[in-house]
Amino acid sequence: MPTMAQQPLTATQVPGRTVRRGKVRDIYDLGDEVLLVATDRISAYDVVLPTPIPEKGILLTKLSEFWFDYFDQDVQHHLLEVVTDKAPPGFESHLDQLRGRAMRCLKTRVIPIEFVVRGYLAGSGWNEYQAGGAVCGVKLPTGLRQCDQLPTPIFTPATKAEVGHDENISFDKACDLVDEKTMRTLRDDSIAIYTKAAEYAKSRGIIIADTKFEWGERDGEFLLIDEVLTPDSSRFWPADRYQPGRDQDSFDKQYVRNYLTMLVEAGQWNKTPPGPELPAEIVANTAAKYREAVRRLTE
Repeated sequence: MPTMAQQPLTATQVPGRTVRRGKVRDIYDLGDEVLLVATDRISAYDVVLPTPIPEKGILLTKLSEFWFDYFDQDVQHHLLEVVTDKAPPGFESHLDQLRGRAMRCLKTRVIPIEFVVRGYLAGSGWNEYQAGGAVCGVKLPTGLRQCDQLPTPIFTPATKAEVGHDENISFDKACDLVDEKTMRTLRDDSIAIYTKAAEYAKSRGIIIADTKFEWGERDGEFLLIDEVLTPDSSRFWPADRYQPGRDQDSFDKQYVRNYLTMLVEAGQWNKTPPGPELPAEIVANTAAKYREAVRRLTE
């Protein structure tokens, strides 16, 4: 596992190379490939916060690599290798920024949908259910409690926003944005991957309450892309402390969201940039939660 000795990386600096910066990842175009570098930035409420979480990018990369390998026989994916001792051509002198946190990946045409699968009723899904008894148009049984396990996992797509807020949408709306055949295929694949991962994680003491996948298309084939089943893209709950009817303890960035929600309710932040600095205790506890998730799932 990584140690906390390294300085946090908020942004890569590679002179002469054009970079596109997402909320967490720096993306370099390598022609037929892309280089995805997971920094230590953290976002919440779609705002990148000014305080990094040390070695978060290394932990995200380690866990994504684990899952890509775990599903290697089930689905095609874009990962070629994680950069460790050899950088791509032109990046050799910047290996210290890339080691353990950069992935060489096949370039794909990204499907512009967040493929969200929910096994439990939490977050925005719980809010939608309270308002109308459904999530993204999926009608659910009456009487469910916050964080209850759903009878079967449900697919609840969202728009994929580079900036600003993702928006939960219905399956029919997703079909309008992409096409029905693609959406049905990737919906079924996403649910299957989630179900297999959730079963494995449960054996390691973690409930995967929900997650979001991203898919790309290359040469007529669909590839699983970006990060997979990490504490940034999923809700991870300790199974031994699970109790429906309340918020759950977690191994993910919900801990940061809860701190920020407290600031919002106190009128100290309005969910718009710039985000507030995170106290040292919040940073340390968040890093510890991420490390524990990775340890449980990969060791």
